[in-house]
Amino acid sequence: MAASELATAGLPVAVVNPRQVRDFARATGQLAKTDAIDARVLAHFAELIQPHIRPLPDAQSRELMALVARRRQVIEMLTAESNRHGRAAAGLNRGIGAHIRWLRKQLAELDAALEQAIRRSPLWSEKARLLRSVPAVGSVTVTTLLAHLPELGTLSRRKIAALVGVAPFNHDSGKLRGRRAIWGGRAQVRAVLYMATLVATRRNPVLRAFYARLLAAGKKLKVALTACMRKLLIMLNAILRHQLRGTLNSPSTPLTLFPPRVPAPAAAR
Repeated sequence: MAASELATAGLPVAVVNPRQVRDFARATGQLAKTDAIDARVLAHFAELIQPHIRPLPDAQSRELMALVARRRQVIEMLTAESNRHGRAAAGLNRGIGAHIRWLRKQLAELDAALEQAIRRSPLWSEKARLLRSVPAVGSVTVTTLLAHLPELGTLSRRKIAALVGVAPFNHDSGKLRGRRAIWGGRAQVRAVLYMATLVATRRNPVLRAFYARLLAAGKKLKVALTACMRKLLIMLNAILRHQLRGTLNSPSTPLTLFPPRVPAPAAAR
């Protein structure tokens, strides 16, 4: 990765959304696109906009991100193969079943590797313990937040919501009040946050009541769920921001993120 090589060389690096740079090029009248033109546009963009320089993830963080990404890939493959099993031709079902068993073994190994990686870091272990204390926040949500949202607990409520992409933006002009909508953000975090929110609207007392109030006020389901996603994210941000201080020096019970899986029945194999 170019950004990692530049950071290793001691150069300041800012990673920006390519759409933002492309829009900048169009705004300056530069419609053509070649490597040489792109280099000039990037230099011009950096000179005028001066994007925020953000430190890149260290080796330990990159390992966690890779494990989370691989686990997501295995889950997708396992879902696809499970859907095919029993529907394919009789001669293919045995091979699909063997692949499903192999994928389940891979998933168990990834869960163990994720748990071990988090336990090696006192900071991650404490963050995981605090996040898991919130009803409806499960292991997948915790590991994804640790890997893809390290800023959680360090930013204000508005900044963390905008970073994830659950902060609505206004579309107003004069007396016209347009429909507000979310935009951009980190898709991986938003995906797990959505699933956690679906559970939270049933099992988390605070979010259940908030969701019910929104629906009673006539909000659409999608709007209400998005508002609950933002509220859940702000809750998690506040918990880490206010409770993490001073807790790293006190011993805590080791957290089991991924409990051992119960083997599938023989008939399902």
